Amino acid sequence: MNRIITISREFGSGGRTIGRQVAERLGIPCYDAELIDKIAEEIGFAKEYIVEHSEYALGTNWFAQAVRTRDFNGHSFQDDLYAIQRKVIMELAEKESCVIVGRCADYILKDTPDCLRVFIHSDMESRAKRIVEQYGERNDSPEKRLRDKDKRRAAYYQFYTDMKWGNVHNYHITLNSGELGIDKCVDILASLY
Repeated sequence: MNRIITISREFGSGGRTIGRQVAERLGIPCYDAELIDKIAEEIGFAKEYIVEHSEYALGTNWFAQAVRTRDFNGHSFQDDLYAIQRKVIMELAEKESCVIVGRCADYILKDTPDCLRVFIHSDMESRAKRIVEQYGERNDSPEKRLRDKDKRRAAYYQFYTDMKWGNVHNYHITLNSGELGIDKCVDILASLY
């Protein structure tokens, strides 16, 4: 049976880095941006188009915009993307042990045996410092960038799962990467695996 780790994370908490390092240590694949490639391949659209119309495309008022972009049957292109994303994630979990970062994978695989659901978080100061180091300075303050990105993630997650993103009851473990550090989070998850 395959063993899966799903990692949800606050923007700037290092969740992507933790996921990649855990996968590397365990010798299993990590899927993050690679999911976009697989979704694009599945529907035959350019990767850039998928990114443009995915979970961050609709702005900070994601829910209201998602409702406005629906056709007369209540259907949207984002619904199609979510359905394909769900299918790709389930196929990956069925195919091989792996780490999957983001994209509601924790919810999609919630009934999958041997699936460790993780949430990575940190304080605003640590996350702001990290995104400036990782992505550079921008016109918006780091704190505003963090709030906007987290707001989009939360709205997307709630829209498609009807659950609250970051709620400790949705995960097996939550780790504060600001307090523990990236390396310790990797150690903990690798040992739990």
